[in-house]
Amino acid sequence: MNVLVVNAGSSSLKYQLIDTLSGDVKCKGICERIGIDGSLIEHKINGEKYTNQCDMPNHSVAMKIVVDTLCDAKIGCIKDVSEIEAIGHRVVHGGPYFFESCLVTPEVIEKLKLCYDFAPLHTPAHLMGIEGCTAVMPTTPQVLVFDTAFHQTMPEKAYMYPLSYDMYDDYKIRRYGAHGTSHRFVSGIMNDILAKKGVTGDTKIVTCHIGNGSSISAVRGGKVVDTSMGFTPLEGVEMGTRCGSIDPAIVPYMMQKKGWSADEVASYMNKKCGFLGLTGKSDSRDLEDAVANGPSDPLYEKANLATSILFYQIKKYIGSYTAAMGGLDAIVFTAGLGENNTRLREMVCEDMEFFGVKIDKDVNAKALRQSDIIKLSTDDSKVDVYLIPTNEELVIAQDTAAIVSAL
Repeated sequence: MNVLVVNAGSSSLKYQLIDTLSGDVKCKGICERIGIDGSLIEHKINGEKYTNQCDMPNHSVAMKIVVDTLCDAKIGCIKDVSEIEAIGHRVVHGGPYFFESCLVTPEVIEKLKLCYDFAPLHTPAHLMGIEGCTAVMPTTPQVLVFDTAFHQTMPEKAYMYPLSYDMYDDYKIRRYGAHGTSHRFVSGIMNDILAKKGVTGDTKIVTCHIGNGSSISAVRGGKVVDTSMGFTPLEGVEMGTRCGSIDPAIVPYMMQKKGWSADEVASYMNKKCGFLGLTGKSDSRDLEDAVANGPSDPLYEKANLATSILFYQIKKYIGSYTAAMGGLDAIVFTAGLGENNTRLREMVCEDMEFFGVKIDKDVNAKALRQSDIIKLSTDDSKVDVYLIPTNEELVIAQDTAAIVSAL
């Protein structure tokens, strides 16, 4: 089945056309600056990139341009829009309403609107993406795939915060997690690898999705039992611009000292902290370059501090999740930093031999900027350590195909 995977932002629309039988990406691209001057589409097919500036006042127009590009005789990958058999949407937050992928219906749309408060930056954009697809392909079935869905297996002791219970009853404040589609994909592959070794059933895996936004999950027997991101994607480890978990008393303290409003402090913690706050740089590659240059680099000390904080936090999560699951069979690294930052993986696994973790430093050092699944642990390591490139779009396409095929 040809599934068009859509990831809509407030002023952007990413897309991939995927053949779910082969898993091949026929073509992909992004519409940028939707509703803003200078809007454009960047389209990729067969390793070639094409850019076209065109007016995109809204997501419906952007979607029409995407379809026209997909059907273009020179740079397209299909002859007619009818070859798009279904559309799968990535949705960041399903709130307490969505526990699995589902077909788009008027009732589902109304329920999705209730998720505004949980993801105010994302939910309106998702709805615009759905509306744009409906305007251009009104008869094509659409499916929503939620980042939070995979985490819905967490027990109450993991997802509840010890606030007064009315905060949960009235406002649904609880841990929801994020990056669930990625955690689901890589943990599934890791379970398959373990099964080939005879390790099945009650498997215990820690998946580390580390990028500009990062989350870590404990996956036992194929189900999430805990995850680092919480009510919002701000909780957890240090990130590119997010502070991660801090003492909550710091929030009113900063508001008092700086005279900030609630919105201002939320913006600060989400957009001006983490790597950026500590070093002035949000891209981990700049920090790794500074560390590699040594003390002569003016950024060295702060870069070393910022990266050390992240490595230490990931190590703590692995330790705590191992205790929570009563053991550990495998650690998986994925996403931008997890797949390409060799020092991160080495430092996280360093001094964890008492857990049975032994990483092959030579193999690890060579494992970056590639698409292969790589075993990073030594043969005598009691815990498997793997680099597994994530593929959230394929999961979205497969879920979409399964739901639409059952209609």
